[in-house]
Amino acid sequence: MSEATSSETRAPKQTEEDLNSWLPITANREAKWWYSAFHNVTAMVGAGVLGLPYAMSQLGWVPGIIGITLSWLITLYTLWQLVLLHEDVPGKRFDRYPELGEHAFGPKLGYWLIMPQQLAVQVATNIVYMVTGGKSLKKAWDLMIPHLGHVRKTYFILIFAAVQLLLSQIPNFNSLKVISLIAAVMPFSYSAITCVTSIIFGVKNNHSSPPSYGVRGKTTAGIIFDVFNAIGTLAFSFAGHSIVLEVQATIPSTPEKPSTKPMWKGVVVAYVIVALCYFPVAIAGFWAYGNAVEDDILISLEHPPWLISLANFMVFLHVVGSWQVYAMPVFDMLEAYLVKNLNFKPSTPLRLIGRSGYVALTAFVGICIPFFGGLLGFCGGLIFSFAPKRWSFHWFACWICNVLGVLVMVLSPIGGTREIVLSFKSYKFFS
Repeated sequence: MSEATSSETRAPKQTEEDLNSWLPITANREAKWWYSAFHNVTAMVGAGVLGLPYAMSQLGWVPGIIGITLSWLITLYTLWQLVLLHEDVPGKRFDRYPELGEHAFGPKLGYWLIMPQQLAVQVATNIVYMVTGGKSLKKAWDLMIPHLGHVRKTYFILIFAAVQLLLSQIPNFNSLKVISLIAAVMPFSYSAITCVTSIIFGVKNNHSSPPSYGVRGKTTAGIIFDVFNAIGTLAFSFAGHSIVLEVQATIPSTPEKPSTKPMWKGVVVAYVIVALCYFPVAIAGFWAYGNAVEDDILISLEHPPWLISLANFMVFLHVVGSWQVYAMPVFDMLEAYLVKNLNFKPSTPLRLIGRSGYVALTAFVGICIPFFGGLLGFCGGLIFSFAPKRWSFHWFACWICNVLGVLVMVLSPIGGTREIVLSFKSYKFFS
């Protein structure tokens, strides 16, 4: 009787282990520290950096620079917390955000408190990147083949979606390393192109027709809503936190050599790269174009056409990898649900159908609502924290981060929604 009982209790655990060996987050734990560096760069830099000059135009010089700097410092600090929390309990790894939520708040409350938030961030980011990829490819096409500029943006979003349909069949997170590395190299290049081209434009034109550096809004309400949207854009620009635990889950860990050190090393390298990309683009872009800058800085750049076309194609390549990095946790949730709750057998056809359906969903939404600036502001607010010793530095720091996080969560979707509504007035579906 005791043997039967023991066998019954061991079976679910074995089933869980088998499932984890198939799910994309935990199937392979052989990543190096530099994998975490380029996964984080791929996740963070991208659509966000292209919107920073526009956010500066909504905030102004001093608030804009202060906002970017605070975002960089706060998100680096909170990333450090997450890296430590991954192995906070000896002998256990929190490979996914819902698992950490269950540990902090209990099995039911923790799961349903954290899972919807992470899912909202992942899906929203994938929609933004679907739009970004399509817009960047169309811009590159229009500059190089101007006589065929009438081709609809919808078709380029569909091309991006077709690429994702193929790449989405990559089995696990660690198998993305080559794609993520290529994607991580792109920000250096297109950020440099954007910065240098903006400076050249400013030097040539700012004496004859100096740009206006006042905020974009013309009314008090307009200024307030623009500030809300800019806050969301800044939050979105530093939104890589939603995949940190999953990235760390791919790094091997032993009691002697925990995953914390290599993961933190990768995060620090990634954040240095982020600073080198973000600050020059934000400052040079706003200095050159003032409050006339577009919500995607590459749209403001025009000359030389071949170089701007190349930069847009680099953005396309980058968000191809970024889309996959953000999609992996969604694929993991989806496949775990299908196997655990609907009793599907882990298989290639299940992966093909489930992942293809998700690609199609994000492509459809992206085609219907292709408003880059508004989506950045709206999605930037769809973002949540441990309890350190009371009255300690970390206690105060966490409360500051929590208060600021709640303000971002409440205010930025308001500004983003306004941007989307204004864009809808002149938009035709599937144009």
